Amino acid sequence: MLVHLSVHNYAIVEHLDLELDGGMSVISGETGAGKSIMLDALGLTLGDRADSGVVRPGADKADILASFDLEEIAEARAWLAERDLDHDGPCILRRVITAEGRSRGYINGSPCPQSDLKALGELLIDIHSQHEHQSLLKTETHRRLLDEYAGSQELARQVQWAAQRWKQTRSELQRLSSQGDEQRARHQLLSYQLEELDNLALGEHELEQLEQEHKTLSNAESLLSACRLVIEQCSENDAGNVLSALTSSLNRLGSFQGQPGALSDATNLLASAQIQVEEAVGELNRFLDHFDADPERQQLLEERLDAIYTLARKHRVQPAELATMQQQLFEELENLNADDQAVERLNEELAAYARHYQEKAGELSALRHNAASTLAAAVEQEMQSLGMPGGRFSIELSSAGNTGPQPNGLEQVEFLVSANPGQQLKALAKVASGGELSRISLAIQVITAQTSRVPTLVFDEVDVGIGGPTAEVVGQLLRRLGERGQVLTVTHLPQVAAQGHQHLFVHKVRGSDATRTAVSKLDSGQRVEEIARMLGGVDLTEESLAHARQMVGSAQA
Repeated sequence: MLVHLSVHNYAIVEHLDLELDGGMSVISGETGAGKSIMLDALGLTLGDRADSGVVRPGADKADILASFDLEEIAEARAWLAERDLDHDGPCILRRVITAEGRSRGYINGSPCPQSDLKALGELLIDIHSQHEHQSLLKTETHRRLLDEYAGSQELARQVQWAAQRWKQTRSELQRLSSQGDEQRARHQLLSYQLEELDNLALGEHELEQLEQEHKTLSNAESLLSACRLVIEQCSENDAGNVLSALTSSLNRLGSFQGQPGALSDATNLLASAQIQVEEAVGELNRFLDHFDADPERQQLLEERLDAIYTLARKHRVQPAELATMQQQLFEELENLNADDQAVERLNEELAAYARHYQEKAGELSALRHNAASTLAAAVEQEMQSLGMPGGRFSIELSSAGNTGPQPNGLEQVEFLVSANPGQQLKALAKVASGGELSRISLAIQVITAQTSRVPTLVFDEVDVGIGGPTAEVVGQLLRRLGERGQVLTVTHLPQVAAQGHQHLFVHKVRGSDATRTAVSKLDSGQRVEEIARMLGGVDLTEESLAHARQMVGSAQA
């Protein structure tokens, strides 16, 4: 519930700190004293729109802070926990509006958008006035109240989940299906391309080996001539060759005994060179003996290389990149095959979610229909006691249509009312009289309060246009609501004010250069005087005081 409200430099309020209790808190005061300013300021902490005009003249900003005890509000605690905004102690909503018109919101000290203040505020407070009903004019509130009254909130969440999963699955299925023709064409192309590459069967390092062998065969004549010339120069030239020159050199040096170290090293190197030349000649001879300049082999090599080069040009890659490209095409084809399998799986999931939705939505629909008539009859009965004899109340359940599973179930829920005998039932939002709308809303809240998720109800002059016995009934109903939670009500009727568990008095304090609004919590004596003033005007009489004491005493009893 709301435990503290702090308002600084808002409208004609310079500074206000107000501690609030559970039960029914009455707010009264002279006309123009600013009774509704408190509620307007509170609305800003709950995400209402604001402009620079709300800043008190002469101040640079308005600062409003509202503290809530969330011990009994599990849904609000869960909302905060999901966003890492929870902390020990009360939940603090704050709104700052600058004179330039900038606005900032905070939840537990963390900056937040106005939409977050509004979302959390709807879990904490429901504000009703003759001008604005924050939630009871919305059909989604009608549905929520009916589900709470029917005890079907969990079932409603299951229906919403099933509808959301069905919608998500259908969107994914449509995305895959919309690509069907394009994917089939791509699948066919990939299959053909991979078949070409598979038929080519290019082995690892094969291209490098083929190119080397082809180069060798293409230069066969030049290669053979070079090999023969080298052999001749090294060992076969009668006029002189490398081996004979080395042998002669070794013989000359070997004729000297006790060679110096340098000559010995030179002799060893010449001997090593002789051995290496002999081995080189042997390798060249073996090459010539085994070399086969086969024209048919060269043609086969050229045909194989041509096939590789042609396919590489077709795919616009280098021949050496064909293997990598083949793997990429294979992976893409596998992904397309996976999409085909996904379509089949999604079709099965879609059917399963549709069956689950129909089962749960059918159960929810039955509960709603059973509860609608009972709730409507109870609200209609309360309307009779609220100065609307002959008034009627009905809950219309209309089909949500055949556009697939809807998150809110099989039907739309709307409250219909007729405030006067002979009038046609109309949507609650179309009731012309603000006073009638307020009292109808009060009747609905009285009935649904035991199951409502909103712990704090605010009624801003719901008693406009009523008086006498009806005013007393309104006060009794508000007190009943206060006994189940917290009710703040702005009133000008003593019959309503007398029913409060506590009484707040709004008054103006006039200074030498400015007027400001102040709020006082009245003790029992002050309260009797205020109710007497509401009964008889500015001048208090013994009769009005006695009447006020009697009204307060009866309410407390």
